[in-house]
Amino acid sequence: MKTILETLRGGLVVSCQAPTDSPLHKPEVIAAIAEASLNRGAVGVRIDTPSHIQAVRSRCNHPIIGLWKQVIPPSSVYITPQFHHAEAVAQAGSDIIAVDATQRRRPNGETLAQIIQRIHDHLGKTVMADVDTLDNALRAVEAGADCVATTLYGYTEETQGQTPPGFELLKAMVAQCPLPVVCEGGIASPAQAHYALTLGAYAVVVGTAITGIDSLVTGYLNTLNQS
Repeated sequence: MKTILETLRGGLVVSCQAPTDSPLHKPEVIAAIAEASLNRGAVGVRIDTPSHIQAVRSRCNHPIIGLWKQVIPPSSVYITPQFHHAEAVAQAGSDIIAVDATQRRRPNGETLAQIIQRIHDHLGKTVMADVDTLDNALRAVEAGADCVATTLYGYTEETQGQTPPGFELLKAMVAQCPLPVVCEGGIASPAQAHYALTLGAYAVVVGTAITGIDSLVTGYLNTLNQS
């Protein structure tokens, strides 16, 4: 039987998320968007928050990459920052759990290796390490991650000013990481998604360009309203 990661190989994963102040930020709406994406051939979906994951799981049997964005100052880690967040994500129905895999301090001081081991040992789930640099990707490999993704490129202090997609980072990760490397972040067109696969990406995650109605409309209006 195929493993969860093998079902993603060469495919499109759609990130189905919405801003908290958007009318789309409802479990039933996110589940409908996810189902539509899967019906059209996506190999999996990436979903934030346990309630949304549970709603999606009730409507599909495809792989779900789950996470829980939680801001806990003074830590800047917000993607599944603590084990109990991972536990809730797993209980909601996720197959793969995405975690921040930078070297930034987690809210409770737990190391990346510790949270990955707990997810493996206590939850029996696959771990996707969201990284921003090659160094952090290699550290995530050492920490026991099952796959690495370029998710945080351009969104951390270390990569401030960089604009995703991080194709150069992707190439370096593919060359040096002995794990599946997922391209995520900033993919704005089918051509870019295809290019990521030609660079060796194991799979491609696309969010805003497909599901980001709020952001897309704002972008159009900002351009139309330029004097």
